[in-house]
Amino acid sequence: MKFRGSYTVCVTAFDDEGRIDLPAMRGYTDWQIAEGAHGLVPLGSTGEFLSLTREERGQVAEAVIGQAAGRVPVLIGTAAEWTEEAIALSRDAEALGADGVMLVPPYYSSPTDDELFTHFRRVAEALSIPVMLYNNPFTANVDLTAPLVARLSEIDNIVAIKDTSKTVHRVTELIELCGDRLTVFAGYYPWESYRCGAQGYSSVMANISPRLSAQMFTETLDGDAAKGREIYVKCLPLINALAGDLYVSATKAAMAMIGRPMGDPRPPRLPLPQDRQDELRRILDDLGLLAEA
Repeated sequence: MKFRGSYTVCVTAFDDEGRIDLPAMRGYTDWQIAEGAHGLVPLGSTGEFLSLTREERGQVAEAVIGQAAGRVPVLIGTAAEWTEEAIALSRDAEALGADGVMLVPPYYSSPTDDELFTHFRRVAEALSIPVMLYNNPFTANVDLTAPLVARLSEIDNIVAIKDTSKTVHRVTELIELCGDRLTVFAGYYPWESYRCGAQGYSSVMANISPRLSAQMFTETLDGDAAKGREIYVKCLPLINALAGDLYVSATKAAMAMIGRPMGDPRPPRLPLPQDRQDELRRILDDLGLLAEA
């Protein structure tokens, strides 16, 4: 399976008591697909995977995979600090019917390139489903450089990378070194990344408007690139408002504002501060996304 398009990096729904809300996750999954999301990625950073127990991670994965029912690809975030745990979580995802897994590097130990290569190789070789690498040097404390990714792309089922290095030229480097062995997904700057050759967007804004995110991709790569840029420029204030250290709190606040609440983030995260909420509400109003009072 070749992954391509706007893939929503899904929030995790909590109820008023802070427990996993599986009915809300199923309803969210149906809404995302109906609104045109090309794929779903639960249990990434936006999904607060580090704030969930292993049992809860399994429950979320099972709910989204089961509800999607093959309508769009579902890649499960299976990152862990310990290689054996990442293998176990990835095998769990495969057993549940995931179409692939997404793996950020171990996020505390600052592994060397050889350690990273061994970690990803061991996980990939333990699976029969594809692996998407996730480069996020700002939270994982290591950068998956283009030469390292090129080594990893030689492993058969490492097929894609989500790159959030914030360097659009990295897309060019990856494509030059990996060729058609690896599909590049943008984590930031989707329009510019598409124009450099990225074939997907791992999209936070798609939690709020999967349709706009999908249209940006379709127009830019398969239609009118100028129209794709118009959509991008229109969405940039929202993309920027959902970036930064409060990205989970901002995304969940925005979801409540559009009438699709998914609960507050889990501590230590707090709800979005009021001054940020006011600006976010204005942005959503400009996009015509605010729920009617």
